[in-house]
Amino acid sequence: MAVSEYLDTFFGRPVLDFTSGDTVTDQSAVYRLRQEYDAEQSQAELLTEFLGQVVPEELEALMLGAWSDMSDNSCDDFLEALVARAAQLPQLRALFIGDLTYEDSEISWIIQGNYATLLAAFPALEVLRIRGGESLFFPAVEHPALRELVIETGGLPSRVVNAIAESTLPALRHLELWLGDENYGFDGDIDTYRQLLERIRPERLHYLGLRNATISDELAIYLATQPWLGKLHTLDLSMGTLGDDGARALLASPYLEGLQVLDLEYHYISDELVAQLQRLPCEVRIGEAEEEYDGDRYVQVGE
Repeated sequence: MAVSEYLDTFFGRPVLDFTSGDTVTDQSAVYRLRQEYDAEQSQAELLTEFLGQVVPEELEALMLGAWSDMSDNSCDDFLEALVARAAQLPQLRALFIGDLTYEDSEISWIIQGNYATLLAAFPALEVLRIRGGESLFFPAVEHPALRELVIETGGLPSRVVNAIAESTLPALRHLELWLGDENYGFDGDIDTYRQLLERIRPERLHYLGLRNATISDELAIYLATQPWLGKLHTLDLSMGTLGDDGARALLASPYLEGLQVLDLEYHYISDELVAQLQRLPCEVRIGEAEEEYDGDRYVQVGE
């Protein structure tokens, strides 16, 4: 399955599209800047056109959708243009770079960019959402305000995970990573994510999402042993290959008390254990099990 829908809300506001020649009609909406595949206008020029119709000093959230010639070009032109205008955007609090569906680009074909200078240029940024892992450079950073970090991929490189582990993010409350499949860039293992969680003080998180993972069972077995588990509001292991081994570990965990939501949508768990999970004293989001294909399990979003 691929990503098939755009966001219709972001940062608590409705999302509207903006393409070259459009007119901004609602100053309270969040705009998703978009280009046609063969657009001659640069990403920086599109940003300039958009900012000419709003009050940049009051802009709080912005999104980037499809950009020109995505098969060959990254989003660096847009990121660099934002950095160049950082002084004009003091209120920018939320960014989503890559709100694309499979009709724009498969998730593992999205050529991402370099976030080192962007994070440094926007110390007040609270929400950063990134879709796509190809060529993604996310450095180890010290950022005082970032409370929500989402990286959605069909295959998450361990270098990105290690950089997050080495970062200082005191405001972080929502961490969501789509791990994906080794055929599309995933090269980590359970130790990669154990070390991440040991470094980031997970007990202060409201939401922890380790989604779309081929190692969902290993993650569940590890997480079930962690005393901080019940301090979360939401544990999200959806979209992955979770099966009976991981389900049994969660059911046996003495640390679930306090957890409000356990999201296991898209899974490979037997009906008997699904029924037991549904009796846990928290909201369990779980549907019917996926079927293995010749003994193999697949994440929900790969290519």
